[in-house]
Amino acid sequence: MTKVPTTRIDRLLSSLGYGSRRQIAQLAHAQQIWLDGGRVKNVSKRISMPPDLAERMTINGAALDPLPGMVVMLNKPVGYICSRKDSGPLVHDLLPNRWRLRKPMLSPVGRLDKETSGLLLLTDDGNLLHQITSPNHAVRKTYRVTLARPLEGQEADVFASGELQLTGEKRPLNPAKLDILTPTEARLSITEGRYHQVRRMFAAVGNHVEALHREAQGDLTLPDNLHAGAWCLLNADDIAKVFAKSSS
Repeated sequence: MTKVPTTRIDRLLSSLGYGSRRQIAQLAHAQQIWLDGGRVKNVSKRISMPPDLAERMTINGAALDPLPGMVVMLNKPVGYICSRKDSGPLVHDLLPNRWRLRKPMLSPVGRLDKETSGLLLLTDDGNLLHQITSPNHAVRKTYRVTLARPLEGQEADVFASGELQLTGEKRPLNPAKLDILTPTEARLSITEGRYHQVRRMFAAVGNHVEALHREAQGDLTLPDNLHAGAWCLLNADDIAKVFAKSSS
């Protein structure tokens, strides 16, 4: 039987971004922390951390944020950046402010460049992040691409060949699947994450990407009702879809 971890209430809430331990104590004094229907008075008390704790505890009248291991799906708009090192609005600006203070921190699973929109995962689970981004798992990423010029017809074969080598690269790309939707629109599935890979692939066949939108990772697709800038929490079944292999 797996042992359920325990922690102090103030330490847990501070790690989830609700404030310093002093601020957590003030919340308790203001009767804003409840567990199993009862008011929490002593925040130094140790409690167990089963998976359902977030359903049993409320802070300021709202359900507790997910425990460490949280995974978020964000519909990233154009114009937002994933790296804190670059200037401009961050994808973190679209999430609750306190999540910036979570420990471990919430990090993007891979990156979408500033001009790319669509499905972006964020997690505080370092092992999961590594599994999704590791080349060993070859997680499939699917993009809808809008091009500056009509496709010529040979692109699907070139991308599927496994022989396309981008400028400056030492080895060719893995085979990729291209489905042509209109003369200037296509859906591309790749299993790598090289720098600006999709844009460079189309540049290699004499075209230019005007717009790029990630629709899916594995079998996990961006919901139609998740508008640009919106996010949702994922469960274990959702995450399992990320690792699904293509049937084609």
